[in-house]
Amino acid sequence: MTKKLANRVSTLSPSTTLAITAKAKEMKEAGIDVIGLGAGEPDYNTPANILEAAYASMQEGKTKYTPSGGLPALKDAVIEKLKHDQGLDYSRAEIMIGIGAKHVLYTLFQVILDPEDEVIIPTPYWVSYPEQVKLAGGKPVFVDSTSSSQFKVTATQIKEAVTDKTKAVIINSPGNPTGMIYSRQELEQIASVCQEKDIWIISDEIYEKLIYGTEQHVSIAQLSQDAKDRTFIINGVSKSHSMTGWRIGYIAGDKEVVSAMTNLASHSTSNPTTTSQYATIEAYNGPQDAVEEMRKDFESRLERIYPQLVAIPGFKVIKPQGAFYLLPEVSEAMEKTGFSSVDDFAAALLTEAKVAVIPGSGFGSPNTIRLSYATSIDLLEEAVSRIHSFVKANWKE
Repeated sequence: MTKKLANRVSTLSPSTTLAITAKAKEMKEAGIDVIGLGAGEPDYNTPANILEAAYASMQEGKTKYTPSGGLPALKDAVIEKLKHDQGLDYSRAEIMIGIGAKHVLYTLFQVILDPEDEVIIPTPYWVSYPEQVKLAGGKPVFVDSTSSSQFKVTATQIKEAVTDKTKAVIINSPGNPTGMIYSRQELEQIASVCQEKDIWIISDEIYEKLIYGTEQHVSIAQLSQDAKDRTFIINGVSKSHSMTGWRIGYIAGDKEVVSAMTNLASHSTSNPTTTSQYATIEAYNGPQDAVEEMRKDFESRLERIYPQLVAIPGFKVIKPQGAFYLLPEVSEAMEKTGFSSVDDFAAALLTEAKVAVIPGSGFGSPNTIRLSYATSIDLLEEAVSRIHSFVKANWKE
């Protein structure tokens, strides 16, 4: 046999975030004092009421198959959440529950993309967007943002990127890895372009509950009936309720597409994990105090750590408005410390400073690094201190 792998996987890049996190864990297990700032998950346990609901469901024998698109009761919980939080009305036929938001996105691309269909992806982007588009036979089309634009793209940029092959644009707000939020006005302008060009909008809102200061989350689907009709909302409980390992996400959107996604899931995953679905019903229907407590703690950490990061020579840092990431632009620090690539710079931070960060190259942003502040303030301050010391010790004028 001369060929082992299919063409569709030959160009895939491994997840940068998972690779760095695994390396840091390996070093820790070897007894090395590494501080990991790579993981994209809250450092809280899942709230107790959710754990109790999951256990109760198992005790009651709710451990069998469910409908492929999710339990009707969970769809109803999602429908109520969207009504309460965004003022949006959906039916069960417009909701599919998946095995995390990542699986939902993957399934969506599989059912809407034909070979060479284009998807506009603003940079910096979450690492899996382009890979999932390619797996579906599509073509990622990158539209660049910079720190000067607060890592957000404009409606004009999107309009200029549209071709006759464009199928969709992805909007991630609050964003990973940037933490930035699109304003209502910015979203209105983007929605207008998408209506004019007749393309889908994929709105990744997984960090919507983690917003700081006076900022507010606006879903682009809220803006008009046309915007709602062409938008797929992607969300879940991984970040909002610290349930990353439970693997439950959902999509809300066009019922024909959702039906096709459900059919595809029936042949690939059968159904989302039953116990996790019952846990998520409680997550949405139960008290939300723990969600707000976690948000406040993340905001407090940001306020503490942001000025310390800004003080590092050669670091330019925009203060994020949501999520739990900081994305310093480090090109000057790299140059002054003798590194030609952010990958080498991040590798040196890991091996010499014993701090694990994610190189921005994995996000289409080759002059940045991503730091997660989803860890204790003591570890955060120690990590930033180590980075500061490393940069000062290696700085060459």
